[in-house]
Amino acid sequence: QVQLVESGGGLVQPGGSLRLSCAASGSSFSFRYMTMDWYRQAPGKEREMLATITSGGRTNYVDSVKGRFTISRDNDKRTVYLQMNSLRPEDTAVYYCNSGGARGYWGQGTQVTVSS
Repeated sequence: QVQLVESGGGLVQPGGSLRLSCAASGSSFSFRYMTMDWYRQAPGKEREMLATITSGGRTNYVDSVKGRFTISRDNDKRTVYLQMNSLRPEDTAVYYCNSGGARGYWGQGTQVTVSS
C-alpha cells in the first residue's frame, strides 16, 4: 500500500520560513523514478500545483512561489521537501504532496498558516 505523509506545517509570521516534508512508503512505489509535486488548497479556492520535481531533479514552479519556494528530494530517504521562505498571509493553505496527478497518490495534507 502506497502512502504519502506530509509534515512540517504550522503557524508562522509573515516573512518567516517553513520546510515541509513528504515521506513515501510502499514497496510498489518506486520513489526514485517518480515525478513528485506539491499542491496547496486555500479556503474557498481550488487546489493548485505549486512545484514539481522529476526523477532527474528538474524542477518547475508556479509564478506565485517562484524565487521563494524550493522543491527538493532525497531518494535514499524517499522524501520530497518544500522549503518555503518569505511566507505571506496568502500562502495560508493546506499543502499536499502528490505523485501521478489527480488520480495518483495524495498525502493527507499539512496546514500552513501565515499570520501575525
